[in-house]
Amino acid sequence: MIHFVHPIPEAFHPVPEVLHPAPHPYQPPQVRQPAPHVPSPGESTSRIFYGIMFDAGSTGTRIHIYKFIQKDPGKCLPVLDNEMYHAVKPGLSAYKDNPEEGGNTVRQLLKIAKKTVPEDDWSRTPVVLKATAGLRLLPEDKAHALLREVREVFDESPFFVPNNSVTIMNGTNEGVLAWVTVNFLTGKTLRTVGILDLGGGSTQITFLPKSKKTVQSAPPSYIAQFSLFNNTYQLYTHSYLGNGLYAARLATLGALGADVFTSSCLPKKFREDVTFGGTTYKVSGIPDGYAGYKLCYYEVMRVIKGIVHQPYEVKGSSVFYAFSYYFDRAVESGLIDGSRGGSIEVRDFKKRAKEVCNKMTKYRAISPFLCMDMTYITCLLKEGFGFKDSTVLQLAKKVNNVETSWALGATFDYFRNLNIH
Repeated sequence: MIHFVHPIPEAFHPVPEVLHPAPHPYQPPQVRQPAPHVPSPGESTSRIFYGIMFDAGSTGTRIHIYKFIQKDPGKCLPVLDNEMYHAVKPGLSAYKDNPEEGGNTVRQLLKIAKKTVPEDDWSRTPVVLKATAGLRLLPEDKAHALLREVREVFDESPFFVPNNSVTIMNGTNEGVLAWVTVNFLTGKTLRTVGILDLGGGSTQITFLPKSKKTVQSAPPSYIAQFSLFNNTYQLYTHSYLGNGLYAARLATLGALGADVFTSSCLPKKFREDVTFGGTTYKVSGIPDGYAGYKLCYYEVMRVIKGIVHQPYEVKGSSVFYAFSYYFDRAVESGLIDGSRGGSIEVRDFKKRAKEVCNKMTKYRAISPFLCMDMTYITCLLKEGFGFKDSTVLQLAKKVNNVETSWALGATFDYFRNLNIH
């Protein structure tokens, strides 16, 4: 059993979803209310309950099934016991022209939930899906068709389906809730850590500023406030739509009209069809041209320079956890061990990016895009956010055996309104 320094916020009866949906959201019909749990005579007041959170990302759909223990309702807060996690690829956005098939991927994941959650708890276990950049990047009608299909799948299930259970989450909440997850799991609700999340379609940076200058120099929309653990937090947070790893690949390639997209970030003889968001692109290296780190860095710079805001404070000694594709590419390039994670400096990404790009044939078996990805990460950290070479990043896929993502924070927000604004 996993016990954390801080129990989760009070969570007894599910309340309507509070995260901000996309503009003109799909409005589902009213749904049934969960059956209240009434202890039988002599039954212990301690109880177990569950929450199911779907993360519908641009490159995959993930299900998080959280198990909580409420030992003494009214006297102490629940404790997170464990998490069941599973993921499928591709993401929902790949089914933009076939929403029924997209809904079927969710239906298959719900089978795992039925095996994990005891049948007696199904009717009072909330099931929620949050879509991120993959659906934000789709035309509104196609995104909402997918949401409607997922909602129908949820309604077929035996679980409790809240109002607004299927929505597109805005980027601010994505960053804030990932920050909540990591700081809860690390037990750092007083001396907090920042988070860097690199998805397929978007990337987020979130941290608690120590300097007033950070707040004063930031665009107003980059400052968010919410309450948690009897504290009010004012965070610097922003999500860059289109600057996730896969979206950045296409932007680097200039995927806006050519028949074949070429790049000096790719092996010279590489040629392949690449699919993202349900669209296929022809991509290749430059057979008669040059390839390598310097040229690649120049290419990815165009995707970042002038787009990503540099917070005043990151040039200091703030601690940041980095996950998702930061973690994955660090593992693939040999910077860290995948089973343990680890701490590295920003300069380590730069050094390994140079090695990968200047020896592409050595790393091609891992991924022909590894040079582009590592160079993009280096450029994003240095030229984008403004981190020093010596800045230490803690790379983690899990903390205390729970996935580092916004999903746990979103579950907290479902059970107890964090009032993010």
